[in-house]
Amino acid sequence: MKRGTILRALGTDAPHVGGDRKAASSRRTPSMMAGFPIKPPGRKNREKLAATRHSPITGHEPRGYGSQPQRAKHRSRITDSSTILYNSSVPSSQTSTQRELVAAPSDSGTRLDRFLAAQCPELSRTRVQELIELGAVLVGGSVAKASYKLRGGEHIRVQITERPPIVAAAESIPLDVLYEDDDLMAINKPAGMTVHSGAGVISGTLVNALLGRGQALSQSGDPLRPGIVHRLDKETSGIILVAKNDAAHAKLGEAFRLRAIKKIYLALVHGSFAGKTGKEKSGRIEFPIGRDPIRRTRMAAQSKAWHGAAIVGPRAARTDWRVLATIDNTTLLEVQLHTGRTHQIRVHCAALRHPVVGDTLYGAPAKLTVGKATLPALGRNFLHAAKLAFAQPRTGEAIELCAPLPPELRTFLERLCAAAGESPTRIDAALEGYL
Repeated sequence: MKRGTILRALGTDAPHVGGDRKAASSRRTPSMMAGFPIKPPGRKNREKLAATRHSPITGHEPRGYGSQPQRAKHRSRITDSSTILYNSSVPSSQTSTQRELVAAPSDSGTRLDRFLAAQCPELSRTRVQELIELGAVLVGGSVAKASYKLRGGEHIRVQITERPPIVAAAESIPLDVLYEDDDLMAINKPAGMTVHSGAGVISGTLVNALLGRGQALSQSGDPLRPGIVHRLDKETSGIILVAKNDAAHAKLGEAFRLRAIKKIYLALVHGSFAGKTGKEKSGRIEFPIGRDPIRRTRMAAQSKAWHGAAIVGPRAARTDWRVLATIDNTTLLEVQLHTGRTHQIRVHCAALRHPVVGDTLYGAPAKLTVGKATLPALGRNFLHAAKLAFAQPRTGEAIELCAPLPPELRTFLERLCAAAGESPTRIDAALEGYL
């Protein structure tokens, strides 16, 4: 596209290409863009302007008449004499921004979502994915997938809209309640259920289900997380505690911080998990855990095997493990958490090159192969919060809870034993107290 063509497409104020939309929209009016002269406002209009100095719609303070506009920041890059790559903001409404981009030849082979994330740094990768799924991104006038590979020269239009505010709403979702009293509940959370709403998730959560029961919940934390004292990963099943009042929330939260709550998990991992000597039946992992500097959706363990960039914000983490059974090229573990870092068990096991079965985020294959047999994909992580022991926050009474191994995990173990020629009774004996 010729430069003149682009300027005509954007309107006569195209010198603002790449500028700040909010600043530009606050100082441009239809009459200004049309080239009409503007008379200074009279006394009544000045009073109205003063009264509406802060816009309740945009939240920005509009410029007064006669103020000097600031120069718009330019983010354009000329790729050749006839094509310009630009990141322009075209005001279309109070809650929407239109961006028009042109892919450079050097962008050939780049995925559409990655290109947009780089060109629109104000948008998270999650938000870019959402806009693509909503059909708000057009490549050459047509809706495209996030995985679309650019060829260079494509004209890309992005309609950026604000997310609607997330509200924790009541939903009718059945729950498996393991324990309940006046202060707390213990829920056996299924795999696939997110604990609370967040970016990209607004329904179907544990909080939505709790509110659907008409349940009184503590309100001392985030309004999107009423009652939530701790969390489990989406694809992890098992016991999670919920506080019904603020006093119980504070007591339970303090118990977690002091590591006074015993948390036992069951995990099936790849390989023969036998510690440093190759013969150990139990052990401890104490690699600090922080954010992966490259893949921001992952955490990373600060171990000797880590050779990447510096891990972001590493914190102390301790995981104790005990071998329950070895089944062909996998190991069934009992794992006790002493700290509660994000993805802790998954990260620690992956750092030792024994990722949790089904955990593709940390390097596990989608399907497990045993000999010449390939088992059906598990569809979740083989990680289950099986036992929880704690003191009742009001009375101090000792409570120990157990969540039975979910049917899909039992079925997977049976298939694994059959493929490996193992007797399932041996595994049942190893899991005594968990079935």
